[in-house]
Amino acid sequence: MTFPIEAVRAQFPSLATTDEGLRRIYLDNAAGTQVPRHTIERIVDFFHRFNSNTGVFNPTSVAVDALYDEAVQAMADFLGTPDSGEVLIGANMTTLTYQLSRSLGHQFAPGDEIIISRMEHEGNVSPWLQMAEDNDLVVKWLEFDRDSWRVEPELLAPLLTERTRLMALNYASNLTGGVNDVKALTKLAQDAGAMVYVDAVQYASHRLIDVKDLNCDFLACSPYKFYGPHLGVVYGKRERLESLHAYKLRCASEELPFRFSLGTPAFELIAGLMGTLDYFQWLAREVGVSGDRRRLFQGAYAAMGDHEDALSEELLAGLTAIPGLTMQGARTLTHRVATFSFTHEKHPASAVARELSAAGVYCHWGDNYAFEVARALALDPHEGVLRLGVGHYNTSDEINEALRAIEGVLSA
Repeated sequence: MTFPIEAVRAQFPSLATTDEGLRRIYLDNAAGTQVPRHTIERIVDFFHRFNSNTGVFNPTSVAVDALYDEAVQAMADFLGTPDSGEVLIGANMTTLTYQLSRSLGHQFAPGDEIIISRMEHEGNVSPWLQMAEDNDLVVKWLEFDRDSWRVEPELLAPLLTERTRLMALNYASNLTGGVNDVKALTKLAQDAGAMVYVDAVQYASHRLIDVKDLNCDFLACSPYKFYGPHLGVVYGKRERLESLHAYKLRCASEELPFRFSLGTPAFELIAGLMGTLDYFQWLAREVGVSGDRRRLFQGAYAAMGDHEDALSEELLAGLTAIPGLTMQGARTLTHRVATFSFTHEKHPASAVARELSAAGVYCHWGDNYAFEVARALALDPHEGVLRLGVGHYNTSDEINEALRAIEGVLSA
């Protein structure tokens, strides 16, 4: 059925916000998305009725315990695992990755090797570099192909040895939008005896994840990139998490996922995360999908993806037709998500971003924490790229208006 764009937009209050009468076109979604009413109302309701700590017998505390249990189970359904103990919720992806990298460091010996791809956001680089430095490990860099804009198996295979212990790999680049074949690359690394830690932050905004199909050891994502609150989530295979040295308080639980919960969780944000997952289920029903929670997530993401692809075709066609503009990523939708970056031969990215922002077209510029990607592409270290990210609440009219604004800026 037709994507219900007006009904979708009605769920996001911020889309109606104006700046002295100037509408906002949110194309900064690669940096963080707007949130639906479901999310906002869950957070407000938490403070109205459930603001309590856990572990005691009063009804509010019992309700918060139930909320946490429901949230990790719902995120397990979202990620494709039947085991809610495999889902860790924390402050953000980078904090959780640092935490787990410290724990994993206990399993490595001096001279062991780790592989980090050049496609990574820095949140999946610095924790491993510093862990390697602390443990005298060897770091190998995995390049990405400049034609396919992703890591190819033939680039990985020569790096694997009997000393390879871990590979850090992203699902989709937050700068180029390129999507890796994580399943194939994971198998290749695991066949050599390595664990695989996947950064799916950019991918989870656009496509549904199935961790059991991927068979990766760990996978990180950020709800605030997929219409939720500022939290981080990491999936880890139970056997991996149980084997780790957990940095925790002595009196804290040894059970999963609690042994990796540091301090009191942000329960109000976890309530908001439940609201985001409620929203996806609402959207699935709006497009005629029924079934269990996982099936509803699949239906919502299928509808969102089709809508985003149509908008992406329009945006790519418009950008690639502009003289002097260079796409820093694939010029087709094959093996990419709706994250688009470009440079221009005459106009610095910062100047373009400033003018677009003044016109109410929200965007980002710089290296966007894709530090190694920017270096690999020999981008200006002070300017980087102009980045646009399409979300499922964007419209064709917004894309066309944004393109007119970009053309106007770049033609000056």
